[in-house]
Amino acid sequence: MNLASLDLNLVVALRALLEERNVTRAGQRVGLSQPAMSAALARLRRHFDDDLLARVGGHYELTALGQVLLDRTSTAYDVLERLFTSQADFDPAKETREFKLIASDYAVAVFGTELARVVHEEAPGIRLRFAQTPATVVDDTATLLSTTDGLLMPHGIISDFPATDLYDDRWVFLVADDHPSVEDRLTAEDLSRLPWVTYQRTYDAPAVRQLGMLGIEPRVEISVDSFQLLPLLVAGTRRIALVQARLARLMAPIAAVRVVEPPYEAVPLREALWWHPVHTHDAAHIWLRETATRAALRLLDRETRKPG
Repeated sequence: MNLASLDLNLVVALRALLEERNVTRAGQRVGLSQPAMSAALARLRRHFDDDLLARVGGHYELTALGQVLLDRTSTAYDVLERLFTSQADFDPAKETREFKLIASDYAVAVFGTELARVVHEEAPGIRLRFAQTPATVVDDTATLLSTTDGLLMPHGIISDFPATDLYDDRWVFLVADDHPSVEDRLTAEDLSRLPWVTYQRTYDAPAVRQLGMLGIEPRVEISVDSFQLLPLLVAGTRRIALVQARLARLMAPIAAVRVVEPPYEAVPLREALWWHPVHTHDAAHIWLRETATRAALRLLDRETRKPG
């Protein structure tokens, strides 16, 4: 395929056609007349040797190839948009733009709030958008990173991408304040016999792998896609949950739970900001990374000055 022979404007038209599934609405969306959008659809059909949109009754539906192209076109559009909005200089006090970060609710609660404070103080025109980490993050990390500004995630799940370390954390267990059989410390037998609430994502694998290596098979009673729900599902029950110590401190006033130490030396947790190499030399992204580092330092400084 000779990319020089392609009209990149067709990417814009293709995305609109596949998402709208209507020539007139697609044209209105991108500012083209109905004849111009029809001509673009004809060119796309010749290129792919496929109808892409097939009339069914009184409306259009995507062909099998059109369905495949739907997600790919959205990804390609995002990559092109980020490519052509790259900047040689970036003045945070004057710029108006949005940075999108992929993060778990844990990372947003512990670090994202501090990052938002710094951005609010230094760059009033900058917006942050946090999106939940997809379960497929380890399957196609390159595509995910190419369509976003960064990924907040601990070491040990992905590799071979640039990253800057932010802060350290550790794993602890939560039990109900009035748990009838757990005192100050859990035993290995407790971990096998008590029901668990777990965070069901692929990227909590290091902590889960460690349990397997110790011969511990959690008896999972509830799985959720939110770390912040774990304390609420532990309170008033016999359940236990493995959570990050920083989040446990934040959630302590909300749920009637207490922290107990694991009966083994839990793997450490080091949170980092990961990005695609295409962003490495972009001035705006350099500012984002430097700001994330400052936010992490402020987070640590805030903790050292807090009593206890």
